[in-house]
Amino acid sequence: MIDGKKIIVVMPAYNAAKTVRQTYAEIPHDIVDEIILVDDASQDTTTNIAKSLKGNIIVHRHDQNKGYGGNQK
Repeated sequence: MIDGKKIIVVMPAYNAAKTVRQTYAEIPHDIVDEIILVDDASQDTTTNIAKSLKGNIIVHRHDQNKGYGGNQK
């Protein structure tokens, strides 16, 4: 928390298996309280990789693709 405020990072993802580990590693974990990865019905192993990451990460997966804007909502 910074100044009593919780910091949450939302990571929209779609077929991001190749980049999700590195992107997650580049987050400043010392100031971020929680990370939410929203997988927009990827056809690769994005969800499995995200679930294997250590730390305060919540993984949510859409059953069908909603597109970039829909994934951010």
